[in-house]
Amino acid sequence: MRQLLDIVLLFKEYLVLIACILISVALLATNDTPQIRAIRSVAVVSVGFVQDVLGFIPDYFSLKKENTILRERNVTLADEVSLLRESKLENFRLRQMLALKQRAAFTYVAANVIGKNVQPMRATITLDAGETDGVKYNMPIVTDAGLVGRVIATSKHYAIGQLLLHKDFRVSARVQRARADGILYWNGERCEMKNVPRTHDVKQGDAIITSSYSTIYPEGIKIGVIASAHVEPGALFHTIAVEPTVDFSTLEEVFVITQVPDSARVALEQTRTK
Repeated sequence: MRQLLDIVLLFKEYLVLIACILISVALLATNDTPQIRAIRSVAVVSVGFVQDVLGFIPDYFSLKKENTILRERNVTLADEVSLLRESKLENFRLRQMLALKQRAAFTYVAANVIGKNVQPMRATITLDAGETDGVKYNMPIVTDAGLVGRVIATSKHYAIGQLLLHKDFRVSARVQRARADGILYWNGERCEMKNVPRTHDVKQGDAIITSSYSTIYPEGIKIGVIASAHVEPGALFHTIAVEPTVDFSTLEEVFVITQVPDSARVALEQTRTK
């Protein structure tokens, strides 16, 4: 008891001040005179003004945190949209290739393009399908858009394809409407079709397909369309420029036609040419 009294005596000034403040607050709360009401109004307005002025401080930090969260979510959604768009395009390409596979009577091996050689005149692609998948030398490579090239090298799990845009590529071709035959090749700048006599009616926009004269490529595969055709004065053949139907810059999936040349036909034709 003595200790409690000592503490009260030690802090008596503070205790008196607190008691006075409490009594004042109680009197102000219970008093309803016009002067007290005016004081209350001024105090409420002042406190409200201070709160409005200082209210942006917690809002600023909460908005900054919310902005960071929204930015992270925006990046995540952008990645998802990109993946969905890529999946949509891949699905569209695969549907087209599946329609080709169902439409034709050939046997196909699907392959992805995992490498490209873009050297001028040496255009090749690397495929993720090889001998274990049934891919062999000289098999044709196609997409739903048309002829891509042929297989020129194989390993157990991979293959190299020579593109239509390679300087050594040759294919026996035919103007579908006019039934005019010739040889299609890449001259370093564009595809041309040669040996088409000037007497044949060929026009810009005519479709070019593989002919029945080839021992490598099945007949009727799309190659391209005639971009221009004319006859030089005194020439015996048309000068024909061909625009391929395959977009080689966006090539991602292809089919390898598992057809090998008929050995009996090849042997007979080689005997005839000796």
